[in-house]
Amino acid sequence: MLFHAPAYEVAEQAREGALSVHLRERFIQKYGFKPSASETGFWGKSIPALSSVLLDAGLEHVDMMIEYELPLTSTQVDVILAGVHPKSGQHSYIVIEMKQWSSAEPEDGNPLLCRVGTSTRPMLNPIEQVRRYRDYLASANESLIEHPERIAGAAYLYNATEYGISGLREGNQSTHSRLFSGERRGDFISFLKEHLAPESGTVAADELLTARIRPSSRLMTVAADEVRKRERFTLLDEQFVAYERVLGAVRKAQRSHSKEVVIITGGPGTGKSAIGLALLGEFHRRGLTTMHATGSAAFTRAMRKVVGSGSNEVRKLFTYFNSFADAGRSSIDVLICDEAQRIRETSTNRFTPASQRTGKPQVEELIDAAQVSVFLLDELQAVHPGELGTVDMIRTAAETKGLNFQIVTLGGDFRSGGSYKYLRWVTQLLNPPKDGPLSWEPDGLMKLRTADSPRELEVVLDEQRSCGHTARMTAAYCWPWSFATPEEPLPNEVAIGDWARPWNLKGERSVMGAPPAALWAIDPAGFGQVGSIYTAQGFEYDWNGVIMGPDLVWRNDAWIVDRAASKDPAFSRKTISDSDVERLILNTYKVLLTRGNIGTVIYSTDAETRAKLRELIRTPAVQA
Repeated sequence: MLFHAPAYEVAEQAREGALSVHLRERFIQKYGFKPSASETGFWGKSIPALSSVLLDAGLEHVDMMIEYELPLTSTQVDVILAGVHPKSGQHSYIVIEMKQWSSAEPEDGNPLLCRVGTSTRPMLNPIEQVRRYRDYLASANESLIEHPERIAGAAYLYNATEYGISGLREGNQSTHSRLFSGERRGDFISFLKEHLAPESGTVAADELLTARIRPSSRLMTVAADEVRKRERFTLLDEQFVAYERVLGAVRKAQRSHSKEVVIITGGPGTGKSAIGLALLGEFHRRGLTTMHATGSAAFTRAMRKVVGSGSNEVRKLFTYFNSFADAGRSSIDVLICDEAQRIRETSTNRFTPASQRTGKPQVEELIDAAQVSVFLLDELQAVHPGELGTVDMIRTAAETKGLNFQIVTLGGDFRSGGSYKYLRWVTQLLNPPKDGPLSWEPDGLMKLRTADSPRELEVVLDEQRSCGHTARMTAAYCWPWSFATPEEPLPNEVAIGDWARPWNLKGERSVMGAPPAALWAIDPAGFGQVGSIYTAQGFEYDWNGVIMGPDLVWRNDAWIVDRAASKDPAFSRKTISDSDVERLILNTYKVLLTRGNIGTVIYSTDAETRAKLRELIRTPAVQA
């Protein structure tokens, strides 16, 4: 949150021209960069418009929480009003979304989405946007979990007439989500007075701000319910837009017997896998032939184990990209391709008979197999030679076939404690600007520290486990990685000084109590083994320990990639250029550094690199 104060104080600052200046300063302090012109324009127009309504309603003492971040996300609510309910005397809250739109039309056939002006990009109907913000907060903030009736929501389009936005009301208003135009300002005032008394909202605001936050549901924890029973993920903003656009593509394909392609792209923690599982669950419950494919053995096997437990039918929903070489054209209603940056050139391998080596591109096989193909990807998470999936490649394949396609770009962050600052720090650490990487400034959302030894890193993580958190150690592929021998202890191949630990297992069978590779990230017995990029990618845990190996070191104010220090057999091929190896190693570290939800501990085997990390991360020891 950037700022909160009684409405009369906000209105006074706005009249004096100080509000936008104050919010701009708070924004820079919080995020480390300047707000956009549209952001400052919003503060200068929309916030005064709302404070004016509150004053006219006699609610000048109601607290206005401006740019409130939904817990464990980077999603910002324009304003939350906090006060006292006029009848119950209990704390009362209203989620407010302000829009400067003068008009908006519902998306054809889908009132949950809308279009504004001449924009070709569908947006979430403000009614649905407010409803989802309200529902998310009611399920995350412990002051509201037992009292969801205490929070309502409203969208106020203060520049709009009733005629200009009448179509948006098809979005099904409720007592928890209302829509008001500027023309119906009086009705908006009446709504506010139904929920808020003319009393101070300071205590109510403090309770909301200091209440405990329920930990976010881990993907694997709720995946089975999402697919088999009901909606468990509360998708927000672009996530829900992406979800609805896929539903729209399926409706269109069924109606016109066309083939459709939807590409959903976004960085780590933007909710791609949650969207994929939500879609899989929705279509499976509808009885459509739906499959979920990846290029990751660990992720697919984990899904089969966790989601498909006890149901062979559900287990068969999860498969691999190379499973569709012989699939009939449009034999599947919907194919959801997660981690699509891992698409290969073809589906052939060394075991494929010569008679079946058609040379057909794998992306074409995926598109041909389904009536609707959905690709979820982050191009910057390609970590292995031969992972070729990009937006351009998928789009070109669809265009070549004359197919309709849509591209949806996700924003926000639903991992790393919702810390946009942390993701920005990681990005600039690995790809520094001219003046060097950023120093880490704690933001209260994500914890970050360095360790002086791998033993210290492990101790910190184990302390967090004793507090009920999940934790894992990961490392770059800089040490030999052998297959374990049955009935023998795992070899301690990640050896650094007098500290040594085994890699996670290769293969699908547990050995001496260590879980198979697919379950390393979710089985408590996985702690104590070091996870590789091929095992950690696609997963998340509370605390994340990252061992930086000699393949990436800091020298003379720049990162140096040492290809020879990598033990990844793929990098020994002369056909892989040095620039490609550098790109893939940097991508690897970005993936490893973005697995944690609460905190990350970093150790480098290189003394000079450790010194640089200590210079950038000046934080005290993490307290358990």
